[in-house]
Amino acid sequence: MVITSDLDSLCRSVAAAMDQRGDWPERSAWIREAVDVLPRHRFAPQRLWRWDGHAYVPVDQGSDPAGWASEVYPGPDTATVTQVTDGLPTSSLSSQAVVVDMLDSLLLEPGHRVLEAGTGNGWNAALLNWRAGPGQVVSVEAHPALAETARHALAEAGAMVDVRVGDGNQGWAPAAPYDRVIATYAVERIPWPWIEQTKPGGRIVTPWGRLGHIALTVADDALSATGWVQGLAQFMPDRRNLGAEPGFQQVRTHSEPDGERAFLRDLAPLQDDVHLRFALRVALPYLRMTLARDSDGLNAWIHDTERSWTVLSAIGGGRTVATQGGPRSMADELEAAWDTWLEVGRPSLYDYGMTVTDSGITQYMWVNDADSGPRWSIT
Repeated sequence: MVITSDLDSLCRSVAAAMDQRGDWPERSAWIREAVDVLPRHRFAPQRLWRWDGHAYVPVDQGSDPAGWASEVYPGPDTATVTQVTDGLPTSSLSSQAVVVDMLDSLLLEPGHRVLEAGTGNGWNAALLNWRAGPGQVVSVEAHPALAETARHALAEAGAMVDVRVGDGNQGWAPAAPYDRVIATYAVERIPWPWIEQTKPGGRIVTPWGRLGHIALTVADDALSATGWVQGLAQFMPDRRNLGAEPGFQQVRTHSEPDGERAFLRDLAPLQDDVHLRFALRVALPYLRMTLARDSDGLNAWIHDTERSWTVLSAIGGGRTVATQGGPRSMADELEAAWDTWLEVGRPSLYDYGMTVTDSGITQYMWVNDADSGPRWSIT
């Protein structure tokens, strides 16, 4: 049976791995101390879930304590799945490195009023409370049972957090205004209530597009917010977007191929260059891509979740053929977005930012400069 000392040892092991990589931020030294005082295993439910290659299977603390402990502490970069609904993960303890990175981006100070959207199991709320102070954090959770579980875990940890059941995208107006807002799930568009409920000069940190997180500062006139991308990681979407998207095979059945052509660029950057992948996410938000390598080289299966698809097939000798179907020419759109990224100087993901204005109606990503740089509308 795994005892507390074993869990503490695993916790220290993850912290040491982050030490070696320089993941603990110097400007937010408080985060390391808070994580030490409030380790993630104190907020993990007795049943966790592991992907076995085909489906998520339960891992119970009572029957498999060692397996449970390894799920709680899988390493700095892996999330712990804490809830599965209809075969899909619907809640998790985010990877420790991502939690730390987002808290650092928040620039949280003692005494700040904080809104958290997405309580989950309460770990992030406890860390926020440790820094901001008792009674300074309001956390909104859509799932009533999760909210109750989080309340219990937070009380056990001595954290005074006001956990409310509701739609996190609507914030929590009765306790506004806030100095800081942080979300634990990905949104495609920034909910305007977050900006409305944040003080001018306040900061909003949220995952965006399931691929990275962004920090926005509310303008002095409270009519807009803008800021830079802070990091790259995958996030669960909000519960309204948790349904399974059509996969490649489903989209492929809607359209017959309309010919093939040579695809003349190396596919390796699609796999190796995170900055290119982020740029493609900004320019082509509907694009979904799966990569796999065989004896002939790297292959890609691409679709738009509706009717358009393309297969980039390696045929040996460094050659690739594009076959596509549907109303969109997905291979052509991929090449055009790739070319744009090259033309603007191969910007890193940290060169991208976002602006939200017009009561949230107008939202766009930009690169290098919010006013003069290239921009892409968020739809």
